Amino acid sequence: MKIITLCGSMKYKKEMMELAIELQLKGNIVLTPAYPVDENKNYSLDEMEMLSKVHKEKINLSDTIFVVNVNNYIGKSTKSEIEYAQSLNKEIMYYEGE
Repeated sequence: MKIITLCGSMKYKKEMMELAIELQLKGNIVLTPAYPVDENKNYSLDEMEMLSKVHKEKINLSDTIFVVNVNNYIGKSTKSEIEYAQSLNKEIMYYEGE
């Protein structure tokens, strides 16, 4: 059993949730990004910074991160999360769906 944090663009929420279920069915603990209940809400800079900070704490707790990079897309914040995980010597896995 591993603790896994999913990382990736919010536009791939569907793929992330499918992967979360798949990984949990294999006995893993999966931490996901916070998904906005109201996707039309504009979050303040402070709120976005807090979400980022909390997500990095999830990476701290994890054994590994699983990067969801549909169509090989890795955005700026996901790159930052990968670099952060590397600095902590975390295992990094990639889901390369289409």
